[in-house]
Formats: sequence, structure tokens, C-alpha cells
Amino acid sequence: MESGEIAIRVRYAETDRMGLLHHANYLVYFEQGRTELLRSQGLAYKDLEDQGYLLVLTRAQVRYRKPARYDDLLTLRTIVERASSAKIEHRYELLCDGQLLAEGETTLGCIDRDGRPQMLPEVLRGK
Repeated sequence: MESGEIAIRVRYAETDRMGLLHHANYLVYFEQGRTELLRSQGLAYKDLEDQGYLLVLTRAQVRYRKPARYDDLLTLRTIVERASSAKIEHRYELLCDGQLLAEGETTLGCIDRDGRPQMLPEVLRGK
């Protein structure tokens, strides 16, 4: 099972008036985790897209446990749970000082430029 970790510092622009990380930004962080996990394997989303493989979000879930705050240094763990012929499922854990703040799951489906489902490139299947 492929996994990776990245560090993310909560920026002021990502917070609400209470200084808490806005709920929508958790999904932005999850995307950053997926992108960096792919990059750590020598691939880039741009390269896949240039080859005609588009990965679209078909499902997202976030469970908020504790708030992240402005200037917190977070650790995002991204795990590939399952990769089938046409989709990839990820799991995420967002931590601050070892405390779990949020966890989530996403499913990405593979489509072509016309929006039709297609098989994942071989390099992504079974990872």
C-alpha cells in the first residue's frame, strides 16, 4: 500500500474569522497530498493529463475531530487504499503535534477528454 506524508502550515488566508482552518480547505489539502504522493512516485498529474488520463473526484468525505488554527504546522498522511481498473481510493489523516485533527476518504475516477470512463494507466493500477 502506497503512502506518504507532507507538512503543511495553515496560512492566514485559509482561516475563518475565528482563526480556524476553513472546512473547505481540508479537501484542498487532501488534493495536495494526492499530488505529492504521485510526484514521490515519479509521476505528475500534468503528465497523466497530457496523456489523456483525467482523474476526477467522484466521492469525498471528511470527519473533523479538532480544529486546525492559523500558523499550525500540520502533517498530512495520504494512503492509497485501493486501485482498481478505473478508480483510486485514498485515505487521509491530518495531524498536529501527533493529534488527529481530521480524517477523510476520496475516490477518483479516470475519464478521457470527452468525459467517458476509461481504464487507469497501467502505472496506477494496483498501487
